[in-house]
Amino acid sequence: MDAVVESQTLTVEELKELRRAKWVLENPAFAIRLATVVGLPIEKGFAMLPDGWNRTVHHSVHLALNKTLRIAIRSLRHDDDPLPSADSLHRRIVGVSGAVGGVFGLASLPVELPLSTAVMLRSIAAIARSEGHSLKNSDTRLSCLEVFALGGRRSPEADAENQYWIIRAGLARAISEAAACLVDRGIVKETAPVALRLIASIASRFGAIVSEHIAAKAVPVVGAATGAAINLIFINHFQRMSRGHFVVKRLEKKHGADKIESVYRSIALPIGKREWAQSAAKPV
Repeated sequence: MDAVVESQTLTVEELKELRRAKWVLENPAFAIRLATVVGLPIEKGFAMLPDGWNRTVHHSVHLALNKTLRIAIRSLRHDDDPLPSADSLHRRIVGVSGAVGGVFGLASLPVELPLSTAVMLRSIAAIARSEGHSLKNSDTRLSCLEVFALGGRRSPEADAENQYWIIRAGLARAISEAAACLVDRGIVKETAPVALRLIASIASRFGAIVSEHIAAKAVPVVGAATGAAINLIFINHFQRMSRGHFVVKRLEKKHGADKIESVYRSIALPIGKREWAQSAAKPV
C-alpha cells in the first residue's frame, strides 16, 4: 500500500494540475465529439440501430470488462517499468480495430469491443504509471478499471460540478471489496461475487458510453475511415479521463483524500469558453 504523506497546502503547480484535472473530468463532451465526426446528433444513430441491439451491447460490455478484469489482476502487476505512457501507439491500435468495425458494423462488436477495451486498459495503466503509481499495487490496478466508469453524460444531481466524486462514491464499496480480496488471496476469480459486483458497478456507466459509440457507427456514412475516427475519439476520451483521475490520485497520496476532495470541490465550473478551449487543446 502506498504511503500517504499529509501536507497543509498544495503548491501553485499542484493547484493548476488539480484545476485542469477537474476541467477534464467534469467536461468530457464525448457525445458532442462523436456527433461532430458523423455529422448528426447521436440520437439519430440510436434510431438507426436494429431491434435487440442493446442486448448485444450489454453482452459485449460484460465480456469486455471480464477480459479487462483478468488483465488487470494477472498481468498489470508485472508491468511496472518506468516508461512513457505511449498514448499515440495505443490510439493507433484502437484506430485499426475501429476501421474494421466500420466495415462490418454491429456484427463486429463482440470481437472489437473486448479488443479495444483491453488496449485501452493497457493505455490507462501506462498513464497511471507515468503519474507515479505502481502497478504492483492492487489499488492502482483496480483504479485503472474505475476509469471505464468515468466521463459519461452528466446526470441531474444537484452537485453537477462534482460528478467525478459521485461516481467514485458509487464504486467505492465494490473497489474496496475487490482490493481486500486481492490482498487476502492474491487473486480474484472472474466468477467470484466481488468480481461480479465490481463489473456490474462499472458496466452500467461504461455501457452508456459504449452505446453512444455504437450509435455513432450506425450512421450510414460510417466506413473504415470514419470507424477509425470514432474509435480514436473513444480511446482519447478514456486517456483524458485516466490522466485526470490519476493526477487526483497522485495528489491524494501526498495530501490526503479529504484535502484533495475539498479543494477539488472548491474549483468553480463552468469555466469560460475560451479558457476551456485552451485547456482542451493541450495534450492530456
